[in-house]
Amino acid sequence: MLEQVGAADGECCGGHAPSVQRLRDAGLRPTRQRVTLSQLLFAGGDRHVTAEMLHGEAAEANIRLSLATVYNTLNQFTRAGLLRRIGPDGSRSFFDTNTSVHPHFYLHGEDILIDVPDALVLDGMPEALPGHEISSLDIIIHIRRKPSA
Repeated sequence: MLEQVGAADGECCGGHAPSVQRLRDAGLRPTRQRVTLSQLLFAGGDRHVTAEMLHGEAAEANIRLSLATVYNTLNQFTRAGLLRRIGPDGSRSFFDTNTSVHPHFYLHGEDILIDVPDALVLDGMPEALPGHEISSLDIIIHIRRKPSA
């Protein structure tokens, strides 16, 4: 069950830890929308969501937010380091609550992103171009179901 946040001015005021503290630690003001979406996102451990998925979860919980608000909040969370954006096919973004560097499987035809369960060992990394540095690493292994025999 989600905590209800009821400050009229959009600023939350206490009693909503750890969501409020998570937002403050990331440098974000804990508005009602941010706290509510933070509770939905982080209550169940690591996960991958799209804005549409999270919007649907909010609607199921009788939380009225526009899809634009969900997109804006996910982008704010990503800029603040609370989420990682992963675009497996260039047309859709997933947001990962696990911000560590780790590989993913993307299931073609099912539009599902999951963590690779086994450790992936890289033998080496290429050097960045002169005057550049590596800022992140995304490994997405695209898979599809085998045809039935």
